[in-house]
Amino acid sequence: MDKQTISFRIEPSKLEALDSLADALDRDRTYLLNEAVTAYLEVQQWQIEQIEKSLKQADAGELVPHKKVKEMAARWRRS
Repeated sequence: MDKQTISFRIEPSKLEALDSLADALDRDRTYLLNEAVTAYLEVQQWQIEQIEKSLKQADAGELVPHKKVKEMAARWRRS
């Protein structure tokens, strides 16, 4: 796979933690950074998809009444 080099600033404590983790996992810094970026992008994409899905449901009138939400929340607090 074709890769490109980027650079960015990072706090020294984060770099130290990254390097410690890389040593512990017997991986290099680049591997861990790629894994972290992949995980971040997956979470952000999932969140965007869920927001878009929810907006479509709201536009279609598929909403949960406020009273039902309050009842559900009350059950969660008792659990």
